Amino acid sequence: MIIRLAGLALVLAVNPVSAQSLGPAPDPVAALPGYGRPVDVEATRLRRQQLALHTGPGVIVIPAATSRDLEDLVLQDNDFRQDDYFFYLTGLESPNAWLVIAAGASGVEQSHLVLPRRNVRQEQWTGRKLGPGPEAAELTGVMSVLSLDALDSLMAASLSQSGGPLRTVVARQSEGSGRIRRWLDPAEELIDVRPLLDSLRTVKDDAEMVRLRRAIDITALAHRAAMQAVRPNMYEYQLEAEIEYTFRVNGADRVGFPSIVGSGPNSTTLHYDINRRRMGAGDVVVMDIGAEYGQYTADVTRTIPVNGRFTPRQRDIYSLVLGAQQAAIDAVRPGVTFEELNGIARSYVDEHSGELCGGQSCNRYSLHGISHHLGMRVHDVGDRRLPLQAGAVFTIEPGLYINDENLGIRIEDDILVTATGAEILSANAPRTVEAIEELMRGASRIP
Repeated sequence: MIIRLAGLALVLAVNPVSAQSLGPAPDPVAALPGYGRPVDVEATRLRRQQLALHTGPGVIVIPAATSRDLEDLVLQDNDFRQDDYFFYLTGLESPNAWLVIAAGASGVEQSHLVLPRRNVRQEQWTGRKLGPGPEAAELTGVMSVLSLDALDSLMAASLSQSGGPLRTVVARQSEGSGRIRRWLDPAEELIDVRPLLDSLRTVKDDAEMVRLRRAIDITALAHRAAMQAVRPNMYEYQLEAEIEYTFRVNGADRVGFPSIVGSGPNSTTLHYDINRRRMGAGDVVVMDIGAEYGQYTADVTRTIPVNGRFTPRQRDIYSLVLGAQQAAIDAVRPGVTFEELNGIARSYVDEHSGELCGGQSCNRYSLHGISHHLGMRVHDVGDRRLPLQAGAVFTIEPGLYINDENLGIRIEDDILVTATGAEILSANAPRTVEAIEELMRGASRIP
């Protein structure tokens, strides 16, 4: 992503290719209802330890996200998605919770999880919640689990014993900012710990990669389903439905961002997501999509011919974009920067444009950079100016957008930086002209 009735019969006629499944999810369904997926207690413990080691003595307080009003604030969405920082350090999907870390010179001295008390009558409406007690300690790996009414006294005791400042991510939590500042004397400094957490989140650990790989595999399967389902005269929203059905049938929690399904003139609009146009036989369609699984999202783009075969002109422009992308992928290694990768892709286009764009470089139709970090957000945290490290996950997505021809081509893959180069995590989604046409050839198409 660059951060009816008449139609019903057509949908039903589409082959149910998205019924294909990736098989069991990499982590089992929680044994107890209402708690989300199981917490990798060792991974979250190590993350808290790393945070505390980097900050030194003091108290770190991280508030969870709060529930949203399903009727007033949320349309066609869940009423809750956990705050990324809180999830990173706890793996927990409970709302209105707090994490308090007492940090010393050698790392974490004590972690406390603060949860609202359970309200069984309210749970009849909202579903079962996780409350304070030994059950929460067992599920989360945080041995000190207190009720929300103990938060103020816990903070007073922690701050008096810490010998250091209070650190938080409260700038993103307007609901909790007033409460946190009341714990400090007026002259005391409140330190924003987000830059440090952002740097830690840039390199993914094994538990994060399990979820990212699943999100990306689901998204690749959705691309394959869309390639087999698309037909001339189909509406963009029908193709979007095929994509998002594949997401959900394979365990995705939600879309990582609104699905972009832009055909013909809409293929040249970078963040088009209205998805209402009827697709024609000579169109290409840009599908920029990402499933979210376990709070981690994919971001994979493919551009395909609606009728199953690229025209010579479409093929030429597509091949130029693909060559630029591959040149950048080949240059990935620890130490390279986004700016360098972008320069490599642009240089490829300069050198291989030939007469495709009137004797000028086709970079005149290039509108954006080619990379962003990927993780819990589609445009994830991380300093774009810093060299990439092994374990970083990011996108490479060159594109050319020729408005006069209603021709937009974008190809985007999710890349893991390895010790020696790159792994294309989204390789299961066909990306060469030949592989796309071969997959699409299997389904008969309306002429």
